[in-house]
Amino acid sequence: MWLRATYAPLFFFGFLALGVWTAQATAWPLWTLMAPLVCAVAVSLVVERIIPYQPDWNGWQPDTPRDLAHAGVNESLNLAGVALWNTVAAAVAGVGLPRAWPDEWPLAAQVVLAIVLADVGFTLAHYASHRIGWLWRLHAVHHSLRRMYGFNGLMKHPLHQGIEAAAAFAPLLLLGAPQAVVALVGYAAVIQLLLQHSNADLRMGPLRHVFAWAPVHRFHHVKYGRSGDVNFGFFLTVWDRLLGTAFWTARHRVNSEDLGIGTRPDFPVDYGPQLIEPFRSPTSSDAPATPAWLSRDASAAGG
Repeated sequence: MWLRATYAPLFFFGFLALGVWTAQATAWPLWTLMAPLVCAVAVSLVVERIIPYQPDWNGWQPDTPRDLAHAGVNESLNLAGVALWNTVAAAVAGVGLPRAWPDEWPLAAQVVLAIVLADVGFTLAHYASHRIGWLWRLHAVHHSLRRMYGFNGLMKHPLHQGIEAAAAFAPLLLLGAPQAVVALVGYAAVIQLLLQHSNADLRMGPLRHVFAWAPVHRFHHVKYGRSGDVNFGFFLTVWDRLLGTAFWTARHRVNSEDLGIGTRPDFPVDYGPQLIEPFRSPTSSDAPATPAWLSRDASAAGG
């Protein structure tokens, strides 16, 4: 079906263009960007019903209230961060750092630059979260999911989201990026998460060498020991090629049995316990055996 091949690029670039237009057409982009975001979530849920990757990942399930809680808290924190941007930026400017942001560029070009710069921070923070114990305990909340659909891309421990945001937005703060650009990067991040965790059966073709959308990102969520230490890129896959962590294969369709944390099958499911879990010291079990389709040979065979 044509929708499988065109949905992801149309969704990402279409909603990104709508966000840029909205920011230019209004004097205060912070709240007005919520309308296209709500539309994006709705479109994501509808398309996942039309071309599902795993039909049993769709619909209201016991984990849905938890996902709603994560999304509500985390997006409220994002909005607060954008609202405070000018205040923090003024304090940084007071230190005397030179303002190097290209304000004279068209807004769309500024947003593209900001996305690439933020993506470096997102990716490095993500990579570190799989290498540093206390960061992993926070990040494990996100990896505990047992199904993937667009909306649960927002399922993150709020402290870990704050760390990722700090790593991603610090360069923009130091360079003097304006609030509208920062708001649009945050907006683009939500659009990206809806695609990165999408339950739509996407056919990316050569685009999988560029964009970190669901067909690539699903392999990052497998539960087999350190086999999921691949595909860390948030927006782009180029960073994984530089890190040597890129992986993809056509030999397997990821399912619920492949997801989760293999050493923690007892990881809590509900919102409140998930907030507390990083500060506990639970006992881990042995990681399940790594299947053959996760080998580097499988990746090469998959193209």
